[in-house]
Amino acid sequence: MNNSVYILKDRAIIYINGEDSKDFLQNLISNDINKVTDKSSCFASLLTPQGKFLFEFIVVKHKSGYFIDCEKNQSDEIFKKLNIYKIRSKVEILNLSNEFVVASFSYKKYLSIEGSKDVEGFTFKYREDPIILDPRNKNLGARLIINLEKLYLSLKKLDLKDDKIEKYYIESHKLGIVPKDLNKLQNKLFGIECNFEELNGIDFKKGCYVGQENTARIKLKNKLSKRLLPIKIIDGKLSEDEKIYNNEIEIGKVLINDEYPFALIKFLDKNFDKEQVFKSKNGKYKILVPEWLNI
Repeated sequence: MNNSVYILKDRAIIYINGEDSKDFLQNLISNDINKVTDKSSCFASLLTPQGKFLFEFIVVKHKSGYFIDCEKNQSDEIFKKLNIYKIRSKVEILNLSNEFVVASFSYKKYLSIEGSKDVEGFTFKYREDPIILDPRNKNLGARLIINLEKLYLSLKKLDLKDDKIEKYYIESHKLGIVPKDLNKLQNKLFGIECNFEELNGIDFKKGCYVGQENTARIKLKNKLSKRLLPIKIIDGKLSEDEKIYNNEIEIGKVLINDEYPFALIKFLDKNFDKEQVFKSKNGKYKILVPEWLNI
């Protein structure tokens, strides 16, 4: 439904402010902070020094600083990690999750709002609050970041009706973008294996950031042989860290096993066949390859 809105109660907002905030983020995140303006937001990640996945988020300009729109169950860790990196930087890091909320609605509805542009990451203000066309993939729709007290008045003015968050999760999973349980990915795969390049989350032209060396090496030397792909369960259930075999050859491992499962797959292996139905101890499933991946 075009008028459905999903209140993403599982998202948190961290605010980074202060005279060094731009340089502070530029030295940490996988994307270029210079892309983030009043009219443009970006998707980015924070990796380990080895380039492994830690956190992902959307970065949005707000007043003199930046909103970090992240999964709530990662927010405390992100907050701590940013404070560890802070050292002498003149930045203020605030967790505003009790004050601000993220609401998501359809791409079609977004296009009907005056001021919108059909550009991923495009950002404009609606009654002083940012609306962002999802920078990862526009089919995920748009996001409104808004003070909780103003939420329902703005939704009413936009003619948006509260719908079940599970519908958003289903859409995101179908699209091949992890909707939740990001903690299950930590340290288990490289950021580039999360398809961050295709999701507009890595800038290979920017300078140094945490994990940049290995990320660039994998890209430049064509070493990308595994990718995070969604799983469609046909029957039964999956176990976390369960290995996936074809012809008795291991071709992947289940990383997220709950309602919206994902696996790290050796997508170049001749034993991987996306048409195949795979069997596990407790079920049957298929590995899906999203259209936007072109593999």
